[in-house]
Amino acid sequence: MTKNSPRTEIRILIVDDHQLVQTGLRMLIESQPEMKVVGKASTGAEAMALAESMKPNMILLDIDLGAENGLDLLPVLRRTAADARVLILTGLTDEETHRQAARLGAAGLVLKQNAAEVLLKAIRKVHEGEIWLDRSVMCSLLDEISRPGKNIDPDEAKMASLTAREREVIALIAEGQKNKQIAERLFISETTVTHHLSSIFSKLGVSDRLELVIYAFSHGLARMPGSRAQT
Repeated sequence: MTKNSPRTEIRILIVDDHQLVQTGLRMLIESQPEMKVVGKASTGAEAMALAESMKPNMILLDIDLGAENGLDLLPVLRRTAADARVLILTGLTDEETHRQAARLGAAGLVLKQNAAEVLLKAIRKVHEGEIWLDRSVMCSLLDEISRPGKNIDPDEAKMASLTAREREVIALIAEGQKNKQIAERLFISETTVTHHLSSIFSKLGVSDRLELVIYAFSHGLARMPGSRAQT
């Protein structure tokens, strides 16, 4: 991004039942020029109302909401705020809980124990369309969908319908590239990248980048990257 290029505002809804956490997150987030907190919710009902009225494009969701489970709220929030990506912010370290969040459509997950810089980077990456999941969680999901006994269609006809350019886009998505980077790598416009993604989603029957990456890894359209820390 060049110094003079405009930034898309990241409009964030915070869903956490601790007022102190809400206040701290708001101060951290609004210290960044392109980020704005458009609402703070402590309960599922508050979150739903704000998601509908404030139109966030990013939701920070805690799993433990006291008497409520954030994972139960996640699919409903995704339907209510269809343009928003959900980033889980949690103190829970249980990997099965993390996998369940990914299954339900979370685009990323950050532990509260991480440094503030990690959260800010995750917000930016997820907003740009990337996935922020621990590699072990991704590997587990891939193993789950490819396990014998699952009625998985090999989808040969779907993959055969992909053009060579669409396969290139898929490979770059699997590397974690965002649309602008893909456009630069392939010498095409970002609008063309968006059109390719729409076609890919339609052909493969996936609804977002996370599903596409899982599909690509499990069907041989891309190779799993080597282990690398997210810092």
